[in-house]
Amino acid sequence: MAFASQEDVLSTLEDVLVPVFQKFGKYSRVSQAPFRHIPYNEAMERYGSDKPDLRIDLEIQDITAEVQGCGFGPFEGATVKAVVIHDFNQARKWIDKLLADVEVQTGNKACWVKVDENGNLTGGVSKFLADYKDVLTEKLGLKPGSFVCMAAGKKAAAQKTAGVIRTMLGKRIPGHFDEEQYALCWIVDFPMYEIGEESGELEFCHNPFSMPQGGLQALLDAEGDTEKLLAINANQYDLVVNGYESASGAVRNHDPEIMVKAFQMVGLGEEDVKAKFPAMYNAFTYGAPPHAGAAPGVDRLIMLLTGEESIREVITFPMNKNAQDLMMGAPTTVDKSQLDTVHIALLDEE
Repeated sequence: MAFASQEDVLSTLEDVLVPVFQKFGKYSRVSQAPFRHIPYNEAMERYGSDKPDLRIDLEIQDITAEVQGCGFGPFEGATVKAVVIHDFNQARKWIDKLLADVEVQTGNKACWVKVDENGNLTGGVSKFLADYKDVLTEKLGLKPGSFVCMAAGKKAAAQKTAGVIRTMLGKRIPGHFDEEQYALCWIVDFPMYEIGEESGELEFCHNPFSMPQGGLQALLDAEGDTEKLLAINANQYDLVVNGYESASGAVRNHDPEIMVKAFQMVGLGEEDVKAKFPAMYNAFTYGAPPHAGAAPGVDRLIMLLTGEESIREVITFPMNKNAQDLMMGAPTTVDKSQLDTVHIALLDEE
């Protein structure tokens, strides 16, 4: 959409999607426009995911300050997140299964405590937190029968692990998962940059071609200051439906000067931009209007409309788990003439 703002795109999609879900969806209840807008950082803090399932009524709480100095090694110097369930009556075997499933999905360990009938912490890591009972009770609203499941580590890891805990608890404990509805929201204000987990260097967080909020001036003001660069948000947005990313879009960075400056922040100069993205760069040098858009995932939307749990169920010829297309017999071997056509050479290992 030319000369469009973020709100223009969001409102247009809302006008289309609400009647689609109402008419063709499996469930009768659908979020009404305007959908809730949740900033990325808030989504990670409250739900542990940038695609939260809002049918679950649980939220994550931060107890980092409250538990520092407790003597439990994984908590020391780490970010600590907690998810609370009240009126909890599951057995130890159930808890062990929960913790094992969390570790399988996230690669991180979780821990827990319960509140007994006298209001004391028991089980799990309670021996480390006994002296912190009062502060945790006030922070988390604990009462007899409460169950607290916790995740600790670097901030992002603790958030994501707590997000998995939230989802598992919400779906396994009756009364916390209002399944038969379509809960739609927009995740907005994605960070423009992040520190790469493997490289340790500044990298683009999501879409490198989205317009930074504040435009060129925001980049100039933050240049050379990593913390300021990490604080820049992008004009980017995702539609989330029942915990699935169902559309993604952005206000395009249509100005070559701003595009080059954005890439310079991650160590790529103008020549690099020209070499890597020649079509886009050249087109924008002739002048392009401000524009914005979004791309819904039609297969994913149909999966949601039909109530299927796997997108493979709505794809005519899905690939198998080995990424093979059995109808087409792909992938398969190619002959030398085909390789020559695309200038690919196969070399023996030395």
